Amino acid sequence: MNYDPLYNPYHSQRMTTFARKGMVVTTQPLAAEAGRDILRKGGNAVDAAIATAACLTVLEPNSNSIGGDTFAIVWFEGKMHGLNASGPSPKSISIEAVRQAGHQAMPNYGMVPVTVPGTPAAWAALSRKFGRLPLTDVLQPAIEYAATGFPVSPTIGKYWALGYKHINALADPVFAPWLATFAPNGRAPGIGELWKSPEHAKTLRTIAETGAEAFYRGELAEQIDAFFRRHGGFLTKADLADYEVEWVAPVQTNYRGYDVWEIPPNGQGIIALMALNILKEMEIGAKDRVDTYHKQIEAVKLAFVDGLKYITDPRKMVLTAEDLLSQTYAQQRLRLIGEEALMPEAGQPFKGDTVYLATADGEGNMVSLIQSHAGDFGAGVVIPNTGICMQNRGSGFSLNPDDHNALEPGKKTYHTIIPGFLTKDGQPVGPFGVMCGMIQPQAHVQVVMNLVDFLLNPQAALDAPRWRWVKEKVIEVEPQFPDYIAQALERKGHEVRRALDSGMFGRGQIILRDPVSGVLAGGTEPRADSAVAAW
Repeated sequence: MNYDPLYNPYHSQRMTTFARKGMVVTTQPLAAEAGRDILRKGGNAVDAAIATAACLTVLEPNSNSIGGDTFAIVWFEGKMHGLNASGPSPKSISIEAVRQAGHQAMPNYGMVPVTVPGTPAAWAALSRKFGRLPLTDVLQPAIEYAATGFPVSPTIGKYWALGYKHINALADPVFAPWLATFAPNGRAPGIGELWKSPEHAKTLRTIAETGAEAFYRGELAEQIDAFFRRHGGFLTKADLADYEVEWVAPVQTNYRGYDVWEIPPNGQGIIALMALNILKEMEIGAKDRVDTYHKQIEAVKLAFVDGLKYITDPRKMVLTAEDLLSQTYAQQRLRLIGEEALMPEAGQPFKGDTVYLATADGEGNMVSLIQSHAGDFGAGVVIPNTGICMQNRGSGFSLNPDDHNALEPGKKTYHTIIPGFLTKDGQPVGPFGVMCGMIQPQAHVQVVMNLVDFLLNPQAALDAPRWRWVKEKVIEVEPQFPDYIAQALERKGHEVRRALDSGMFGRGQIILRDPVSGVLAGGTEPRADSAVAAW
């Protein structure tokens, strides 16, 4: 039959999914099912998360890759753990070197914006610390999909075609391996068309068999180094060999009785917590009232401008997470919010593209994991004969030496990807997250309030129309956002733009666990190809 898989003219309703033994939620159904199969084979929530994440590098290659970064919050055997597997800039890079290469700002594509990938190290570290099954078993589903192929799903196919259009137009030999890998027939694969990458399968097998050592200190590191030397890049095998993941203590704020947890800087999750600190000082009414949206928007704006100014590599920050999360400072920022939209400016606190998945097993372990290579298809750089697409996370650096996030050798940049987690009274409520660039902390605030303030179920909390702050007084709203609210926000001084589609409003997942019965309740993103795989 001849039909358009992206044409969906009628409202489609999803229900919250319930299960007892385990659950995996993510943006690609085959990846979710692979994670659930790992649970059925005796793996735990961490094994399932790794398997799902590895599958997503194959099944959703526009959004993440082996050459990207990974953050995770893990609730395991009654304790919370944080993993920051973002990579630093190469040691040989500098503002001067980038300018000498002809760039006045960090580029989005090519060799310059590539930072050290953390994703393979994240999988290995999570497996060593928490995993029950061998990494070779856990990565096997991803290896099989890469080797034998899969039909491209609708949302992914849409963005794959856009990525091809952008990279093909660059007309530079450095992008030839990307075109050979992701557009083997001279075009992006169509929706429902089979695509496979045997070279990707070989690389995943090597990572599994060596616990990622080959990527950082072995044959894959040699291939990466050779390609960067050939094309005048900055990344070297020495940068790869020096890399280690960081186990970090997640940061939190208590919002109306619930502890909301995020990974600390260099991630932007702290922005969500700063906004919630302001909002909990306010009286919040019904959800679909203009005052409710106005308060959310103003709080997010104030938190965001502070985050954009101060967040960078934590070793280089002039303020600590505790400084930014000071409730005294939140109260100071609250006093700026009035009845009219404000023009946000950073304050002075007192000193003191992407995939998301969530997993849970029947033993109470849960994982909130997000991984990305920044922009669609990252830097557009694929290492020949490996299927490894390198991230362009370095594009977030500033070439202004006075900026807090200025480029330096061996420095981590401001990072957009953020996993979230909720607890109450020291017990896990569950993982949540929403991917997609700068919408992420804004969407975290909206999802948390949907759950806590407005008592929406996990699916409805994701279904609700979203807004996003763009700049100054400008906000953008989804096509289904209520007209009467948008018009009322305009009257309060907000400059409201209506988007034609929901592509920039994030794609989220939620799992909540009943503390008494252990029953899991899952919601998945209606704006993507998402699925809940339940057991």
